[in-house]
Amino acid sequence: MIVFPAEVDALDRMTDYELLRIINFLERIRTPYDEKIGGADPDPVWNIVLYLMKSHLRGDVVTMSSLASVSQIPFASAMRRIHRLIEDGEIEQHCRNPNGKSFYLVPSRKLKSTFISYAMKVKVLLAETFGLGKGSANAGEYYFGGSYMTDQIIPPLKIIESRLTPAQDLRFLLHDDNYFDSMRNMWSDFRSKLSSRKNFTLRALPQLYEELFSNARRKESEYDVICINIPWLGEAVKNRMVQPLNSYLAESNMNPLDFHPNIWSTGGWDSKQYGVPIYSTIETLAIRKDLFEAHELHAPTTFEKVLDAARQLHQPKHGMQGIVWNAAKGMPMAHSFMFFMGCCGQPVLNVPMSRVAFDYSHMAGDMYRPKVLSEAGFKTLDYMRRLLAFSPPDILIMDWNRALDCFLLGHAAMIYCWTMRAARFEYDIRSVVKRKTEYLPYPHGPGGQMVSPIGGFLLAIPAGLPPERSKLAFEAISWMASPAAMKEHVKNGIPVAPRFSVTADPEANATTAIVRFVDRLAKQNKLHTWQRPPIPEYAQIEHIIGEEIFAALNGELTDREALERCQNHIDSIMRAAGHY
Repeated sequence: MIVFPAEVDALDRMTDYELLRIINFLERIRTPYDEKIGGADPDPVWNIVLYLMKSHLRGDVVTMSSLASVSQIPFASAMRRIHRLIEDGEIEQHCRNPNGKSFYLVPSRKLKSTFISYAMKVKVLLAETFGLGKGSANAGEYYFGGSYMTDQIIPPLKIIESRLTPAQDLRFLLHDDNYFDSMRNMWSDFRSKLSSRKNFTLRALPQLYEELFSNARRKESEYDVICINIPWLGEAVKNRMVQPLNSYLAESNMNPLDFHPNIWSTGGWDSKQYGVPIYSTIETLAIRKDLFEAHELHAPTTFEKVLDAARQLHQPKHGMQGIVWNAAKGMPMAHSFMFFMGCCGQPVLNVPMSRVAFDYSHMAGDMYRPKVLSEAGFKTLDYMRRLLAFSPPDILIMDWNRALDCFLLGHAAMIYCWTMRAARFEYDIRSVVKRKTEYLPYPHGPGGQMVSPIGGFLLAIPAGLPPERSKLAFEAISWMASPAAMKEHVKNGIPVAPRFSVTADPEANATTAIVRFVDRLAKQNKLHTWQRPPIPEYAQIEHIIGEEIFAALNGELTDREALERCQNHIDSIMRAAGHY
């Protein structure tokens, strides 16, 4: 019987990258004992569990014989131990082929939970040993890192010196996602201790938006570094929430030419740079390539082909939905509508669909006119309505995380999602779609072409920050956005690729298919921001579309009524702003 402590289910508190490092540590710390203590008996259960967990995380197939061989006890005894673990519900057998005569072994959810709880306790003990904290409450304060603090990414001296004065601790306001969580881990790594996790405030999109504006109203900023969602930049500049970075950039080693032009431009407004792109993410259609191959289906390139594939793969009685997408009321619904409408060849406003970087501060007159009530708008809403037939029955109330989990846990054949979120398909310990997923550009609709929307965040300095703190904040931004730091994130499964030097690095490029996918589309000039123009009125547009389009799909309004209400409301906002 496994005796690891299991008072908490920690499956969502540790990625498999960190867990692999802990397993490696456990193996290495046991080796000196086995080598130096004569006559020491092997621990078969310990050997079996470590090997099984490590193989599961790496996606390796484990058979009865291979598991028995690592136990270091006679084969017959090992087989009895394995069968006992299966009977106790610690190990599960999965069929390798349809005839059910061949099996492979995986750890059960029970075993994964208890082992991760044990690994968390190992972290606590190490933290106490190194004087980094005491008690289980601090288990998540530090990250069991890999090569974060190697020579090539030692942080700037000013940041290290600032740690000598507790009052100088840098404070961050960031988005609550896997990239910024990884960044927090980097700063709170065992060997660096550059900052405590408590200095990082991570908020979901709606709460981040509110906190950014609340912070701007304070006499002095509570944060040194903030992140801005790309479409919010115009509003942030208009409301003087952020300060320009041009003077800092002129004195730094940061090279804007190392960034993809369309991505670097997302931080610019009226010829000034207000933010540094910290990561780029694009909307993708991710598909289960194993299911497509089994049904002899080709990767879809159009709306109709997506619907056809969803129809053939939709088997709800067997727990398989044809497709999952972001259809919840508010931001998710608004994003889906704007992206799908872009696939039909028309943004929601009459903005230029330039292939090169465009400064949206130069928009004027008719560029602000809404285009929601249009042929493209009707085609978009029709497509979204048809998707409902092959989606989970509760798709209209599924938030971003639930939609992602539906695909990640093997309950959907396709998903529309951001590549940053899609990274979890490969590294989340719960994922059943590892190495089974293919990432595609957005299929186009009638009259459109395959273009993918750019998303992501900018690192910025709050306007209400004293000069000395601002300099230190820029030092932090420079390090966080450096090629070495970005490469380290890529190596750890976080697909950030806004810099040519990162995507050109063979080690980083080979780490995840998402990096290569995003880089290829960027070089083909298929990444754009016009689907969500970052003008000061963007948040209002997003709110209107998220409410009215949801009402149409929920049956409260007809398609025409919803599109007319969007059109008229956005039009009144633009007229009130004096744009035309």
